[in-house]
Amino acid sequence: SMKALFDSVSYSCSQLVTNRYSTSFSLATKMLSDSIRQDIYNIYGFVRFADEIVDSFHEYDKQKLLDDFEEDLEYSLDHGISLNPILNAFQHTYHKYAIPHHLVASFMKSMRMDLHKKEYKTEAEYREYIYGSADVVGLMCLCVFVNGNQERYEELKESAMALGSAFQKVNFLRDLKADFDGLERTYFPNTNLLELDEVSKAQIVAEIEADFAKGYKGSLKLPGESTFGVYMAYRYYSKLLNKLRKLPSLEIKNSRVRVPNYQKVGLLARSYVRYRLNLV
Repeated sequence: SMKALFDSVSYSCSQLVTNRYSTSFSLATKMLSDSIRQDIYNIYGFVRFADEIVDSFHEYDKQKLLDDFEEDLEYSLDHGISLNPILNAFQHTYHKYAIPHHLVASFMKSMRMDLHKKEYKTEAEYREYIYGSADVVGLMCLCVFVNGNQERYEELKESAMALGSAFQKVNFLRDLKADFDGLERTYFPNTNLLELDEVSKAQIVAEIEADFAKGYKGSLKLPGESTFGVYMAYRYYSKLLNKLRKLPSLEIKNSRVRVPNYQKVGLLARSYVRYRLNLV
């Protein structure tokens, strides 16, 4: 059909967005099997665009941009097309893997929280935010990984959410400075980030490690097409967490920790060898 060409252009857009916005995520995605790689790009493109609206477009009316984006999103899910190529690609994956609508709704809800919310006072608010901004992204990917196997989905749900949470919290710690200086946002409840001390830092690190442990166990049970990509992301974020663990809390607030590209490639090679030798 004529739409096939438009769809293929849309998929290329999602892949481009993934590659340009996140070297680490696109590295991990390249480790997935061909059959599902495009679908993960499609999910990432969607998530990234929503995120861009609330995090980057300060000189525009973000509320209006997000409203329009959400309206276009719902239209694309109902009608199977959008002239926004990123949404057109996402709706394809959404329908192909029957991604539950409530995952998309929770995600958009957290994006809305980002528009207005500056601080999470209660554990429950923070949990709901993390669920919508991170866990559900893990769950959307899981829908693709298990390819319709409901039993597998239920079995791996907890670990997919835990990994999503862990990745998101590492990002928070790493981006403390940008979030706080630029957006005056703080995500960790009961923590004054202006005075992030070693005790509260250790608490956050411990929380992330618990998420990782839970997520790691499940990642080993994933179907073969996805195990390595997920393991790779896990290794990459563990490395970031290690760096953050060693960094005095004062420095975390004043710098952004990175894993340089040459280290990412080394990590990739080592992870791949371990994975092939079944050492994970």
